[in-house]
Amino acid sequence: MNDTPSRLPLNRTAILLLVLALAVIWFVPLGWRHLLPSDEGRYAEMAREMFLTGDWITPRYNAYKYFEKPPLQTWANALTFAWFGIGEWQARLYTALTGFAGVLLLGFTGARVFNAASGVFAALVLACSPYWNLMGHFNTLDMGLSFWMTLTLCALLLAQRPNLPTSCVRGWMWVCWASMALAVLSKGLVGLILPGAVLVIYTLIARDWALWKRLHLVGGLIVFFAIVTPWFVLVQERNPEFLNFFFIVQQFERYLTPEQNRPGPFYYFVPVLLVGFLPWLSVTFQSVRHAWHQPRQPNGFAPVTLMLTWIVFIFLFFSASHSKLLSYTLPIAPPIAMLIGMYLPLVTRDQLRRHLAGYALFFVVGAFAALFLPRFGTARNPTELYVAFRVWVLAALAVAFVFTLFALWLNRRDPNGRHAGLGALAAFGAAWLLLATIAGTGHDVFGRLSSGAPLAPPIRAQLAKLPADTPFYSVGVLDHTLPFYVGHTMIMVEHPDELAFGVSVEPQKWVPTVDAWIERWKADRYALALIPPPTYDRLLKQGLPMQVIARDARRVVVMKPLPDAAGAAEAAAMAAVSAGVPVPTPAAQPGQAASASAGQTPASASAAPAKPQP
Repeated sequence: MNDTPSRLPLNRTAILLLVLALAVIWFVPLGWRHLLPSDEGRYAEMAREMFLTGDWITPRYNAYKYFEKPPLQTWANALTFAWFGIGEWQARLYTALTGFAGVLLLGFTGARVFNAASGVFAALVLACSPYWNLMGHFNTLDMGLSFWMTLTLCALLLAQRPNLPTSCVRGWMWVCWASMALAVLSKGLVGLILPGAVLVIYTLIARDWALWKRLHLVGGLIVFFAIVTPWFVLVQERNPEFLNFFFIVQQFERYLTPEQNRPGPFYYFVPVLLVGFLPWLSVTFQSVRHAWHQPRQPNGFAPVTLMLTWIVFIFLFFSASHSKLLSYTLPIAPPIAMLIGMYLPLVTRDQLRRHLAGYALFFVVGAFAALFLPRFGTARNPTELYVAFRVWVLAALAVAFVFTLFALWLNRRDPNGRHAGLGALAAFGAAWLLLATIAGTGHDVFGRLSSGAPLAPPIRAQLAKLPADTPFYSVGVLDHTLPFYVGHTMIMVEHPDELAFGVSVEPQKWVPTVDAWIERWKADRYALALIPPPTYDRLLKQGLPMQVIARDARRVVVMKPLPDAAGAAEAAAMAAVSAGVPVPTPAAQPGQAASASAGQTPASASAAPAKPQP
């Protein structure tokens, strides 16, 4: 099929050890960072609310209907919370699993469609590329989507191998159709439109009309709609406004108009891919040239042409969009890694030596540049945060430099002839994998502040003393992470942000102006509010009664002052009653109420998750 050497310089045991080492590095750090706004906090909070309310059909965010995306990842995260508890690593587990599975899937596909060497090197390239590695450790939708789209592509490649029994072709094609359905349930119509368009364009380019006879269209469509249809029918029955917003506003207007305020030039994704595949840039051109000359299979199918079509079309599709985010082109990372993996076994030891020496110099230059990180300090991210982050960056670069030197040593001592060995390439890949892991972990010096997690304990403690239905307002801002850490949804005031649709269909759940909120605040007996510091200062000058219970540089959380000690006792008593705990004597009410509230499993999305107390 191709001229890539099939002999591996390491045996299966060594490859298994590499997979186990990757699993440790991949999964262990999941809980070492706080959740970042906006995606990580949003999708974690949606899953928390789904789990606690038991409503698995209508996704909600901050208690408002949220139909911007389908629910597959929310379902997965909610199940993870049900099985392992509510927390940060649990919120990232589905994303990490799909990223890790994508590496294994690519290796399996490369070994079956091309040869063992191509499969192992392709998996190595994907796992150690910053684009795939970093996206695999953030709770966003694009990694899940990319995995299901990768499974769609890989199942198609596996189904089109020559001389397969009909039952095997049918089985792989059903997997292909099922994975497309799961891609649609991950992020919408792109899960169907992109693979479908790639297939049509490939057919026109390769003139491979016979392929359509092997797609098992009838059975595949039955599988596809059997998976996709139930949720769309159920959610529309319960929410008549769903279809128009989901398909027209979110699927088409989002792509065709700049309404989402995520603009970018046409070349937006060029630097994304350059940085995302930085470890392999010196061999990228040769990899594409090598792939271009690969022959077709005996049955006329051209897997390399299909992969190149996939890469180019999806890249251009998102480049033309009016809405751009860094992770949008992630589905093209696996076929890029496959093309590079097919070429790496052809790299000579001399070529690899020059490659490694160049990157060793790159790490030295990077360390020098990192010394100037504190110059980026701002009022929002103070200089001391950059000073702390610099330590992590320098440590990451030092580890990467050492592993690159080790790779040079292995390359020089490799007894396997003139071609580069897997040992040296694996050491170099480890350099980049550890670089991203260590620097990514160190980024939590910023993430801890942006998450608002340090504010959560005093807020939860105050909520435990108040009735369960105490309103918690979010004045003029949507905080994406604090609701998850506090375990309490918030009532939007004046600025609905991305909850505008939910507010439009349930207007009774929000307060349209700050003035209207001030009147409600004055009338409420108990209430909390999250307020941006400038707004807080303005309200304080107006004499609005507020008691600060937590604050940082980005948020001020206040409560409605209780009138006196009797009011505090009453609040504690009401909290105990709402938690279903009898109150034996007035003297015992405050302490017992707080203890009872902390010891009960929440029955709604507004209750903070807590472990039962003995």
